[in-house]
Amino acid sequence: MDKLNILWTSDNKDTFFNMLAMYAINSKTKEWWSEVNIIIWGASAKLVATDPQVQSEIIEMLHHGVSIEACKACSDNLGVTPELLKLGINVRYMGKALTDYIQSGEKILTI
Repeated sequence: MDKLNILWTSDNKDTFFNMLAMYAINSKTKEWWSEVNIIIWGASAKLVATDPQVQSEIIEMLHHGVSIEACKACSDNLGVTPELLKLGINVRYMGKALTDYIQSGEKILTI
């Protein structure tokens, strides 16, 4: 099973819409990857929590079967954990999880 993890750390909205969301949705609908997982880390957490357009696209990605998780330490530091949870994002501590993904040989794309 091919899995792609996209580590998203940027708060750049253009990059979100014109690369990350587009690639994630197409990857699932065109079956380029059997699993696509987005990891929200750092500044991207605040963008998701505060931008209605981004939130709408997050819901669309979830609808297409993209899994989305967020770093709890980051979202707590930024005060946005409740907003991420309301969107259906899996908020958890990600340091060990990311390490496990890398050490097990899963593909990581960093944006």
